[in-house]
Amino acid sequence: MAQQSSFADAMARFPGAVTIITTRENGLRFGMVATAVCSLSADPPSLIVCLNKGTSAHDPILRQKIFAVNLVSGDHAPVIRHFMASKGEDRFRVGDWQTLATGAPILNDATVSFDCELGEVHDGFTHSILIGTVMDCRTSMQVDQTCLLWHGRDFAEPSRLPV
Repeated sequence: MAQQSSFADAMARFPGAVTIITTRENGLRFGMVATAVCSLSADPPSLIVCLNKGTSAHDPILRQKIFAVNLVSGDHAPVIRHFMASKGEDRFRVGDWQTLATGAPILNDATVSFDCELGEVHDGFTHSILIGTVMDCRTSMQVDQTCLLWHGRDFAEPSRLPV
């Protein structure tokens, strides 16, 4: 079995889209920054989200059975940095937040926001593997907006290859 340090070094070379995962419980908003998100199916529209069990958003998502996935761009660097440096409701002090169908917070100008109901939860050791059914989604009006990546233990932006 690979050692944790060599696995972490290898995964640092594996870019991941930066997202903010959010939920709401008893009038309070919870959220975290995550990169382990991918599409599952178009029928029904669904996502897989791998969520660390130790985060403050984990248990509220499992109890409320709703969450949003907000894909951010490089323009959102101040929102991401504030989100990572803050806790609780203070995380939502920066950025324009609203809700769609489920009531989970979405970042109004995110590249894409997926509003999900929690379908299934599977054990993933230190993480829970969530399967969410997409109830609504919103894409940015800014067509050329890209996504922010986490690569090499730092933020990066994709570049287009010349055709």
